[in-house]
Amino acid sequence: MTVTNTPNAVAFVFARGGSKGLPGKNIRPLAGKPLIAYAIETGRASPSVGRVLVSTDDPSIAEAARTYGAEVPFIRPHELARDDSPELLAWKHALHFLKAERDAVFPEVFVSLPAIAPLRAVDDVEACIEKLCSDPDADIVITVRRRERSPYFSTVAMDNNCEVHRLLGATQPLYRRQDAPAAYEVVPLVYAARPAFIMALDSPNYFLGRVRGVLVPEERAIDIDTEMDFLFAEFLLRQRAACG
Repeated sequence: MTVTNTPNAVAFVFARGGSKGLPGKNIRPLAGKPLIAYAIETGRASPSVGRVLVSTDDPSIAEAARTYGAEVPFIRPHELARDDSPELLAWKHALHFLKAERDAVFPEVFVSLPAIAPLRAVDDVEACIEKLCSDPDADIVITVRRRERSPYFSTVAMDNNCEVHRLLGATQPLYRRQDAPAAYEVVPLVYAARPAFIMALDSPNYFLGRVRGVLVPEERAIDIDTEMDFLFAEFLLRQRAACG
């Protein structure tokens, strides 16, 4: 999929040096390449993306990013790279940089490609940009996957007396899993947004805007947060390579 009337889109990979769950995960080798390389390569292969930049506070990540063809024109300030720093502030910092660049064209579309999703495809990037550009009412487009088990049917709460009740209500009683409303989960493969929307947000909550979703298949909807995630992603990548 390629966007008709290609917009001026710039992609960023936001990659902090600190990671409590998996230290150094952004440059940890995954099936022969550092994790961050997959996001950079997908961005560079996307026809609608004119530039791929990396925002990081870590010189080692910056070096790896340049090796795989990304621009690293600045080092992210420490206060925007803490565990509790909302990523939206890093998005705004990146856009302020682009706005201040001499002779640069400010993008029509801002794209974030999280490093933790190495199985995303170029089609996922293009689909998000296409949906944003084709819907004038949309502020941001995110990637989602369908939940195999609907939380309307399977999610319960349990109190101190071990009493269990359904956590989410439904419009009618549910007796079968198949009768539960379809539910979707946000997966951090691609975010495509209008820069003006990001700059205007006062809260780090993009759901304050008009959000659209692009459904991605289960085999690409992997984001790495734990050692098990890492091992599973490596297995899938090696399987993909073996199948050509």
